[in-house]
Amino acid sequence: MIAIRHILQNAVGHVVFSVKWLIYIVPMAAVVGSAVAFFLWSLERVTQIRFEHPWLLYLLPFAGIAVGLVYHHCGQSAEGGNNLVMDQIHQPGGGVPRRMAPLILFGTLVTHLFGGSAGREGTAVQMGGSIASAFCRWYRLDDSRVRILLMAGIAAGFGAVCGTPLAGAVFALEVLMIGRMEYEALLPAFVAAVAGDWACHAWGVGHTHYHIDFLASSASPSAFFHLDPMLLLKVVIAAAAFGIASTAFSELSHRLAALFKKLIPYGPLRPAVGGLLVIGLFFLVGTGDYLGLGVSSPDPKAVTIVSLLQSPEIHYWSWFWKIIFTVVTLSAGFKGGEVTPLFFIGAALGNALAGVMGAPTDLFAALGFVAVFAGASNTPLACTLMGIELFGATHVIYIATACFLAYLFSGHSGIYLSQRIAVPKVGPSTLPPEISLRDARELRVSVPTKERKFDAM
Repeated sequence: MIAIRHILQNAVGHVVFSVKWLIYIVPMAAVVGSAVAFFLWSLERVTQIRFEHPWLLYLLPFAGIAVGLVYHHCGQSAEGGNNLVMDQIHQPGGGVPRRMAPLILFGTLVTHLFGGSAGREGTAVQMGGSIASAFCRWYRLDDSRVRILLMAGIAAGFGAVCGTPLAGAVFALEVLMIGRMEYEALLPAFVAAVAGDWACHAWGVGHTHYHIDFLASSASPSAFFHLDPMLLLKVVIAAAAFGIASTAFSELSHRLAALFKKLIPYGPLRPAVGGLLVIGLFFLVGTGDYLGLGVSSPDPKAVTIVSLLQSPEIHYWSWFWKIIFTVVTLSAGFKGGEVTPLFFIGAALGNALAGVMGAPTDLFAALGFVAVFAGASNTPLACTLMGIELFGATHVIYIATACFLAYLFSGHSGIYLSQRIAVPKVGPSTLPPEISLRDARELRVSVPTKERKFDAM
């Protein structure tokens, strides 16, 4: 009798917990999904305007000054972006300011209208964090619940903007700590990601559909979980390159951002100089393929994420140029985030490696798409789920191999400096417990190579 009562009490407790979080999360996620829908619609409009008026690129320096001045006078703590949202989850304090959502929306749309090479997922995450923080104030939640609702806000924003709710839920938990996830927030994050994605679709806003032709014609059950030992070996080699590329992107971004701040103390001028550099790169390369998102283009000959997945043509250096364009754009202070450019970089690098190793071009482009982001964000599980949601389960072994190994080869680097190291990636380490990537990076830079006692990976 006592055992039955205990079981019933537990069941009632779980029901109450679930209903309470549904009441907290669903309205917040619906607002986030709606905001993301408006953002995606607006982004499509400004991108189309840029395609129709290529001369807008020459106004990029002036647009940079405008973005810089707005953030200089109105941004305050919102300048911290994704790292601020993560810091507030680690140690809830002042919260994420409400102004972050409209500021990042404005900054991202301006960046894309005038041709800056930037992404969109970082914008959605910041909007999700800002809106979730506002709901926390309205609900008057304590710190433990604030942390969970902020994670749910990240999940809603990421799931809605990518159209990958499973990946969005896991990303929100995995991105905070390398080697550890807080399963207490798993159900709230999942509900938020699904609700945010549903709200985005309810407004009639869709997402780009990607497809891998390799093995697509096979109708037999053996097509699922396909495994070819020689192809798997090629994936392992490519995964190492994906991890190294993600490290290169992260380090170049942090170093160039520091250089901009050192050489140009007045913040609003940095994007102006960055805009001039992007224009110079455009003339140097002779193509606009590396401007903007890079997802698609009205020019059928342009190099885009879609063309890298659909065309057998090999582009050996597109990944390099996209790194340079994006690092200059974002390090100078333009807004938009790194994720979609990382998708482009990974797809282009996969395309080039397929040409070198004689592998399926579309498969390797898809592997690079998710694996470079896995290495740069240190979220291999989320990126594996993203690969399955975007490309299907047929190639799950190759997707998981690429994401897990890219994560390993990227070492203790990443695009989010507020991310913390809960469990080192390889072997014992003398790093302080739960040190942030920012602090770990400073230790790595300040301590001479011969005196380093911690794992530099």
